[in-house]
Amino acid sequence: MELTTCLWFNGNAREAANFYTSIFPDSSIQDNWIAPTDTPGNKQGEEIVVNFKIFGQNFIGLNGGPQFPHSEAVSFQIPCRDQSEIDKYWELLTSNGGEESQCGWLKDRFGISWQVTSPIMNTYLGGSDPEGAQRATQAMLTMTKINLEQMKAAYLGT
Repeated sequence: MELTTCLWFNGNAREAANFYTSIFPDSSIQDNWIAPTDTPGNKQGEEIVVNFKIFGQNFIGLNGGPQFPHSEAVSFQIPCRDQSEIDKYWELLTSNGGEESQCGWLKDRFGISWQVTSPIMNTYLGGSDPEGAQRATQAMLTMTKINLEQMKAAYLGT
């Protein structure tokens, strides 16, 4: 059994699914559900649901209306291999109306929150040198997009 994440959209689930599947590996649009009759949120013939995968994980894009906007209470973390991958996803997700936040967090143009991070950060934030970890944490707190070289320099005290 696998969990499926349902993301509520205000009529643009197909646009979001196309966007996400165009930038993430192992991603595809699966199928959809068209309203066979009028429903509380859709008229007959409108697309209610788009099923898609991101990184091989199942998602449902639900065209539910404006009642439930996204918030930072739920976010998706992208464990990037290196700085170039951080830069790539940061640029793609903040383009066309996305918003930068703090410590590697951002909102894309659909209001979905993402953490563009790297497992490499654990080397500095949870390293064996407590003072270095403090410096790396302080450096991270000043960042919008994560910069691994700056975190390393702070950890090493250089």
